[in-house]
Amino acid sequence: MRTSRVFRTFSAPLLIGLWTVLAVTLIGQQPAPSANQNGLPTSMSWTKVQDHQNMMDQLGIKALRPGPSGNENAPDHANYDESKANPFPNIPDALTLKNGKKVTSAKVWWNQRRPEIVEDFDREVLGRVPKNVPKVTWTVIRTVNSTVGTYPVVGKQLTGHVDNSSFPAINVDIQMTLVTPANAKGPVPVMIMFGGGTMLPGDPAPARGAFGGPAPGRAAAPPLPVRANDPPQTQQLLADGWGYASLNPGSVQADDGGGLTKGIIGLVNKGQPRKPDDWGALRAWGWGAARGLDYLETDKAVDAKHVGIEGVSRYGKAALVTMAYDQRFAVVLIGSSGEGGAKLHRRNWGEAVESLTGSGEYHWMAGNFIKYGSSEATFGSKNAGDLPVDSNELIALCAPRLTFVSYGVPEMGDAKWLDHQGSFMAAVAAQPVFRLLGAKDLGVKEDYHTAKMPPVNVGLLDGQLAWRQHDGGHTDAPNWKYFIPWADKFWKRTPPVASAAK
Repeated sequence: MRTSRVFRTFSAPLLIGLWTVLAVTLIGQQPAPSANQNGLPTSMSWTKVQDHQNMMDQLGIKALRPGPSGNENAPDHANYDESKANPFPNIPDALTLKNGKKVTSAKVWWNQRRPEIVEDFDREVLGRVPKNVPKVTWTVIRTVNSTVGTYPVVGKQLTGHVDNSSFPAINVDIQMTLVTPANAKGPVPVMIMFGGGTMLPGDPAPARGAFGGPAPGRAAAPPLPVRANDPPQTQQLLADGWGYASLNPGSVQADDGGGLTKGIIGLVNKGQPRKPDDWGALRAWGWGAARGLDYLETDKAVDAKHVGIEGVSRYGKAALVTMAYDQRFAVVLIGSSGEGGAKLHRRNWGEAVESLTGSGEYHWMAGNFIKYGSSEATFGSKNAGDLPVDSNELIALCAPRLTFVSYGVPEMGDAKWLDHQGSFMAAVAAQPVFRLLGAKDLGVKEDYHTAKMPPVNVGLLDGQLAWRQHDGGHTDAPNWKYFIPWADKFWKRTPPVASAAK
């Protein structure tokens, strides 16, 4: 099961202060980039603290507000009082242009408003994908005929090599596997799932690392179900005639601020630190998934018009970002995504903007995002209310395509920190864009200010925008049996009769 990062962002003002002092000292000792014998700059090798301090220096930030603690017994614990959860009266309206005019047609949305929203996310929140990102060449490393559960499959292990001729010191090889039904009579829909990318059906299980996690250097596998009577999502997909792909995001970009001068971000920057509007890891992972889709469009076993993207926790954020930016993706399952995903930035509940502006998870976002956690800077200070966009607009960028927002319950480990209600409010606020583009929404009539989540295990699945909070933990596994027929319904797809191995 994929694990949450809830407890990696505890507030510790003293520790942050010590980190800052250390970072300033170390950065002061860091020599200016030197050229190697080929005339290319030498790749920088910084810690995440050094990299974070460098970005603060670029932005003119002297101090940040510490993020709230995820420990409810700590004096600086996160707020869980709904009466204090909405300090900002309103969120940005996805259907109001910057000039104040309302968007009343699909043409104005596509030609004017959507580009405005994308530009704000690019500049201030997620960062820009450079125009000069090198090309990716995909190679099938090996092909196997095997079974998943009782279903005969064809598995392919793939490597997407990124052209690094511009900076040979950094090598990026995207790891992905593709599994399709062996007895399919034609191309099949495929879900790309963030998390794996190295193992094929029949491969021996990987060695386990400390605390039961994957061994170092190996990405976590997709989550298994929390109930014994639910088959793994892979078997559910195959039983319905789908295929699936597993993509290792760490092979695209490390989940670490110290890795920003490496991976695809480092390759494009020739080993040098980011600029404030450069892309963060979420955009990089989304770019990697898009390159995976490039391959799937060439594979005759895949129905490339019906490819989806899925992820949980930080990869739930990445799945939402991927869907928002690349309109070739037909469906998304967004699992327990929290701050930086479906949760409203402007909500004072659990994980906050400040949780992602410190030196823990800042690398997910553009450098400019750090400004919104500043308490002292050359520009004054900024907070979540100063952001030009919010997560309702990120969800709206997915419209009118199939968008399923999934959460569990705190009692089973899907922590309050993730702000389930704030994510539901964002989905409600995205409804008008789905309606404008001819899609059905959640069916919620209340305004997002007053809308309350439906009961646990009651799904809102009648529209292209869907919501379901299951009674499991930090996983989307219990929602797959609802997600798959929901997608089939809107695609007017009749699943084939599943054929198990004899």
